[in-house]
Amino acid sequence: MGTFFYVVLAFLVGVLVGWFIWGRLRGELDSLRGDLDRTRSERDRLRADSDRLTGELNACGKTRADLERQLRDAQAAGSGGAKAASQPPAALVSTPAVAKSASAPAKAAPAKPAAPKPAATKPVVAKPAAPAKPAASKPAAAGSATKSGAAPKAAAAAAAKAAAPKAAAPAAAKPAAAKPDNLRRLIGIGPVNEKLLKGQGVTTFAQIAAWTTADIERIEHALQFGGRVERERWVEQAKLLAAGNEAEFAKQFPSAGTSSNT
Repeated sequence: MGTFFYVVLAFLVGVLVGWFIWGRLRGELDSLRGDLDRTRSERDRLRADSDRLTGELNACGKTRADLERQLRDAQAAGSGGAKAASQPPAALVSTPAVAKSASAPAKAAPAKPAAPKPAATKPVVAKPAAPAKPAASKPAAAGSATKSGAAPKAAAAAAAKAAAPKAAAPAAAKPAAAKPDNLRRLIGIGPVNEKLLKGQGVTTFAQIAAWTTADIERIEHALQFGGRVERERWVEQAKLLAAGNEAEFAKQFPSAGTSSNT
C-alpha cells in the first residue's frame, strides 16, 4: 500500500514538473515565433524601401537624360538663331542692288561730255594763223560745251527721277512684320519649347493654326517632339486664339495658363 502511494505521488510530481517545463518551452517557442514574424515583416519593409528607392533612382536618371537633351536642343537652336540673325534678310539685300542699278545711269551719264571737250580745243591748235577766227569760235565752243554739259545733267536728272520710283517701290511693297504672340498660352509650350519654336521662325498663333501635316512632321522632326503637337492639340488651340475666341478656348482647354500648362 505504501509503495503504491509513493508511485502515484511520483507520477503526479512528474506530471507537474513536465507541465511546468512544457509551459516554459512553449512560451520560449511563441517568443521565437514572434521574433521570426517581426524579422520577416522588417525584411519585407526593407525590400519595399529598396524597390521604391530603385524606382526613384531610375526616374531621376530619366529626368536627367531629358534635361540634358533639352539643353543640347536649346544650345543647337541658339546657335542656329545666331547664324540666322547674322545673315541679312533677302529684302534688305535686294534693296541696295536696286539703288545701285538706279544710281548707275547717273554715274555713267556724265562720262559722255568728255568727247566734245577736245573738239572745242581743236580750232585753237589747228588754225594759229587766223587770230580772228579763234575768237569767234571760242563763244561757239563755249556755247557747245555749255549745251553738251547741260544735256548730261538733264539726262542724269531724268534718270534719277525714273530710278527713284523703282527704288522706292520695294520699300513700299515690303509687308509689315507680324507682332509675335505669347505662345506659352498653348498647352504644352513652356519657355524651352517657345524658344525652340522661335528658332524655327514660329512666333504667332496664325502660323501654328495654318500648319499642314507636312509642317507638323517637319517641326516635330526638327525639335524631336515625337507626336506631341497632335497629342496636345496645338493647331486647334492656335486656331481659337488666332480667331480671338477666348471663351471657347477657355471652355475646351481649362488648364491653359495654369501651373500644369506644360
